[in-house]
Amino acid sequence: MSTSPATPRFGHEVRTTGLLALPLVLGHVSAGLISFVDNTIAGHHGTGTFAAVSIGTALLWLPMLVPIGTLISLTASVSQLHGAGREREIGPLFRQALWLGVGLSVLMFAFLSIVPAFLPAFGIAADIVPGATAFLHAIRWGVPALTLYFCMRYLSEGMHWTLPTMLLGFGGLLVLAPLGYALCNGKWGFPELGAEGLGIASALTMWVQALCFGGYLFKTRRFAHLQLFGHFEPPRVAAIWDLLRTGLPIGITVLMEGGLFIVTALLIGRIGAVEASAHQIAINVAQLCFMIPMGVAEATTVRVGHAMGRHDPTGVRRASWAGYAIVLVTQMLSISGLLLGHEAVVRLYTDDLAVAMLASTLLLYAAAFQFPDGVQVLSAGALRGLKDTRVPMFIAMFAYWGVGMPLGAGLGLGLGWGPQGMWVGLTVGLSVAAVLLGWRLRVSSRRLFHPSAP
Repeated sequence: MSTSPATPRFGHEVRTTGLLALPLVLGHVSAGLISFVDNTIAGHHGTGTFAAVSIGTALLWLPMLVPIGTLISLTASVSQLHGAGREREIGPLFRQALWLGVGLSVLMFAFLSIVPAFLPAFGIAADIVPGATAFLHAIRWGVPALTLYFCMRYLSEGMHWTLPTMLLGFGGLLVLAPLGYALCNGKWGFPELGAEGLGIASALTMWVQALCFGGYLFKTRRFAHLQLFGHFEPPRVAAIWDLLRTGLPIGITVLMEGGLFIVTALLIGRIGAVEASAHQIAINVAQLCFMIPMGVAEATTVRVGHAMGRHDPTGVRRASWAGYAIVLVTQMLSISGLLLGHEAVVRLYTDDLAVAMLASTLLLYAAAFQFPDGVQVLSAGALRGLKDTRVPMFIAMFAYWGVGMPLGAGLGLGLGWGPQGMWVGLTVGLSVAAVLLGWRLRVSSRRLFHPSAP
C-alpha cells in the first residue's frame, strides 16, 4: 500500500472526524434518552415497574447486540467501496444486508417469545417476573423494524451521511415520550398498562423510525445513483455469507461487552428490587456517557475504511489517532460531570431514597471506567474499519468473561460486596480490553506499512 498524496493533515482529520461524529453522537444520545425516558416513566410509576423494565430491557438487548453488531459490518464495507470508487456494488450489498436483517429479526422474535418462561430459573424475584414478561412480549413486535433500521443507518453512515441518525433518533424520542407516559400511567383515555405499556410504545417507535428512514432513502437524491430499491433481489447465500464472515465476529464482540453489563444487571436483580433499580439508573447514565465515544468510534470506522479503500495507510493511522484525541477529551468531560453531578442526576430518576443513595454511589464507579471504556470502543471501531474482527472477538471474550465477570461475581456475590463489587469487575474488564485492543490496532496498522511484520 502506498501513501496517497490526498492524505489529510492531522488537524484536518480531527475536524473531519469530529463533524462526521457529531450527528452520530447526538443520534446515540437520543437513543440513550429513549432508555432514560423509559426508565424515568417506569421509576415514577413504581419501583416494581422500574425493576420489571430494567430486567426486560436487559433481556432484550443481550441477544439484540448480536444482530446490531453483525450488521455494523455494512458500514466498513460501504465505506471501503465508496473510497475505492466502486459505488455500483453498494446497492446489491445493501439489499442482501436487508435479507440478513430480516433473518436475524426472526431469530430475535423467537428468543423474546421463549425467554420469559425461564425468568424464575434465572433467580429473578417473583414480583418482577410478570411485568418483565409483559414488557418483552410487547416490545418483540418492534424487532423486525429495528434490524431494518440499522441496515439503513449503517448504509447511510458508510456513505459519510450521518444526519439521518441524529434526526430520526430525536424524532423517535418525540414519539416515545408521550406515548409511553400515556400507556404506562393510563392517561388521555389509554388504559394503565405499566411495563407492558412501555413495551408497546417502544415497539411502535421502532416502526415509525424504520418507515421514516426507508421513505427517506427511497426519495432522496443523495443516494439515487446507488439504486438501493431499484429492483427486487432474492437472497444470495454467497453475499450474505460474506457479510456474516466479517460481521458475526463483530456481533459476538459487542455481545461480549454488552453482555457483561446486562448479565451484571441480571445478577444484581437476584439481590432485590432496590439494588436492581439503583444499578439500572447508574448503568443508564453510564450508557449515555458511552454514546459519545461510540459515535466517535463509528465515525473512525468510516474514516479508516475510506482510507483503506483508497489504499492510504498514512490516512488509516491519522484517522485512528484523530479518534483517540477526540475520545480523550470527551471522556474527561464525562468524568467531570459524573463526579460533580451524580446526586443531581439520580434525583431525575427516582424519589426512592434507598435507590437514590445506592445509585449515586455507583455513578462514582462509572466515573472510574470512562477512560478505559472510551479507549476500548475507539480501538474496536478503528479495527472494524480495517475489517480486523476475529482477533478482537477473542480479546473481548477474555477481557470481559475471563476477567471482568468472574471478578465482579466473586466480589459482588461471593464476598458480599453487592453492586459495588460487580462494578469493580466491570472496570477491570474494560481496562484489560482497552490495553489489548490498543495493542491489536498497533499490530494491524504496522502490517499496512510492513506486510511481513509479526
